[in-house]
Amino acid sequence: MNDNHEVEAIIDKHGAKRDSLISMLQDIQTVYHYLPQEALETVASRVGLPMIQVYGVATFFRSFTLTPRGRHIIKVCLGTACHVRGAARVLDRMELTLGVKRESTTDDQRFTLETVNCVGCCALGPMVIIDDDYHGQVSSDKVGSLLANYE
Repeated sequence: MNDNHEVEAIIDKHGAKRDSLISMLQDIQTVYHYLPQEALETVASRVGLPMIQVYGVATFFRSFTLTPRGRHIIKVCLGTACHVRGAARVLDRMELTLGVKRESTTDDQRFTLETVNCVGCCALGPMVIIDDDYHGQVSSDKVGSLLANYE
């Protein structure tokens, strides 16, 4: 995080109020794709909260991350319906193609590969979500062309 102006603007947008902490952290993560340490310190200072409390909120919710994430977030559903339709093979191909294991980010910061338990689209499994795009009936053979759309 080179520039603190973005964080300051987010805090100002929310009025530097304690009850807006989660919203501030969501906005910061949207900008940086994770919550940088310096941003958490700035929020704590400006809002008047102990750093441990800000850190506690940032680590409590699974949607927040303290480590850099890729520009594109890939979520492979491993719920029962997707699993029986071959989601494990799709995940294996994703890991092989991207050169990372699940819950990791590629070296070029382009992709973060995650798994989820269910996305609620069981009839369309195996499901892969990239950013906000849902892809149904994904097979391991389709992984390469699917990822090419996000290069």
